[in-house]
Amino acid sequence: MQKPVSVTVDIGGTNTRVALCSGGELLDETVQRFRNADFPALEPILDAYLAPYSMVNAICIDMAGPVKDGVGTLTNLDWTIHASRLSQRTGGARVAVLNDLQAQGHAVPYLASDSLLTLLPGQTGPSDVRLVVNVGTGLNAVPVHTSGALTLVPAAEAGHISLQARTAEELRLVDFISARLPSCGLEEVLSGRGLEHLHAFVCADEGTGSPLSAAAIKDAFLAGEPQALRAARLFARYLGRYAGDLALTNLPFGGIYLVGGVAGHLGPHLMDLGFGEAFLDKGRFAAFMEQFPLHLVTDDYAALRGCAHHLAELQAAT
Repeated sequence: MQKPVSVTVDIGGTNTRVALCSGGELLDETVQRFRNADFPALEPILDAYLAPYSMVNAICIDMAGPVKDGVGTLTNLDWTIHASRLSQRTGGARVAVLNDLQAQGHAVPYLASDSLLTLLPGQTGPSDVRLVVNVGTGLNAVPVHTSGALTLVPAAEAGHISLQARTAEELRLVDFISARLPSCGLEEVLSGRGLEHLHAFVCADEGTGSPLSAAAIKDAFLAGEPQALRAARLFARYLGRYAGDLALTNLPFGGIYLVGGVAGHLGPHLMDLGFGEAFLDKGRFAAFMEQFPLHLVTDDYAALRGCAHHLAELQAAT
């Protein structure tokens, strides 16, 4: 008789990835990718993936959107995920639904050193608090608390706190964005579209050049184009300040972890762009800030690994 399987699911805006896991470990060789545009909902994807398996023990799904009481709605996709309905569809399997950033949070206590690029070494040591900062299509951050064998990752919407200015240049930036958008939050400079807003501001501020897409800005930055470089420096300054503020709020001595597509592209260059100086710029607390290790997560399967560990913790607790 076939052994029941445990399944992890990572739903993005364009693709959904599905894989098996066992004992909290992701089975990398089982990962399959499905184009969301080819399916009307998640259920047909699961039906296709699970066709070879007769029994499903548990499923953990992470998704890019808000989740409450086992129901999640995708932000950029017309899908709604219901844990109870999926449980019924799979013969009573245990189903957990997480926000995608929560899944990253469940992964970071277990990531190996080869899954990380260390930007600031900090002072490594045992700690039950970590912080995950996501910079991608949007901006968000969550604390990660460990208590014995349990990992707790509360939901948050930390990307919408107010955009602040500390220099004359930044005052002009805030005025530029405020004139174009009804709400001026940090996500408007720290995200894919945020990078576009920064480049558009640079063009307007200098009275020359044309605004570019986020992908084109990244290419122009790598080519050394001055306006793209200025936009990237603004980005790094705001991200360093944001991470530093959250570090003082949460005291994540276990480390700060940057995730997300935009962080992945600019992450290796952040220190050269002024991120470190902005992170440490806390006056008499500058030396205190040096305690926090800061890493860029380079593992593309981190969210799936987080789902696997979360399932293992749930199963061990029952």
